[in-house]
Amino acid sequence: MSNGSNNAVVPEAKSALNRFKYEVASELGVPLTDGYNGNLTSKQNGSVGGYMVKKMIEAQERQMAGK
Repeated sequence: MSNGSNNAVVPEAKSALNRFKYEVASELGVPLTDGYNGNLTSKQNGSVGGYMVKKMIEAQERQMAGK
């Protein structure tokens, strides 16, 4: 089994992560579409991924704090 960075550790979470990606892109105003997105800049794509990580860390910190 491949251990690449683009593989979900929990395959069942893939659809939830995909929905989350589109939600974050919408919040940031990034015109992410289903399929080819080669028209987007690296900065746009990176902002979506970076903001996803930020929100996931915040959620985990809240959970760890018992809130």
